[in-house]
Amino acid sequence: MTSQSQGIQQLLQAEKRAKDKLEEAKKRKGKRLKQAKEEAIAEIDHYRLQREKEFRNKQTNVMGSQGNLSTKIEEQTTETIRNLTSSYHKNMESMMKKLLSSICDINPEVHPNFRHAV
Repeated sequence: MTSQSQGIQQLLQAEKRAKDKLEEAKKRKGKRLKQAKEEAIAEIDHYRLQREKEFRNKQTNVMGSQGNLSTKIEEQTTETIRNLTSSYHKNMESMMKKLLSSICDINPEVHPNFRHAV
């Protein structure tokens, strides 16, 4: 009986060791999965940052040229406004004189199409 009991004890111990090894393997697998997930997330983040940087560079190149056009247009508009203001101040007085003279100097004349009733 003792040999049977020892055999049973050995089987139980072997089963316990196998169970422990199985638990340990499951833990290692879980750790490895977690580590792989973290590595994948890190790689994805690195790739995303790289692509965003490339996008920003391209966007800067495109928007930079548009920004230059915008600046040039603003400068031209400012220059045009300055020229018009200067022209206004220079010609205002002479135009006012012409306008007032045409309004105030009235020469009554008979219209050429008017027929005398005789």
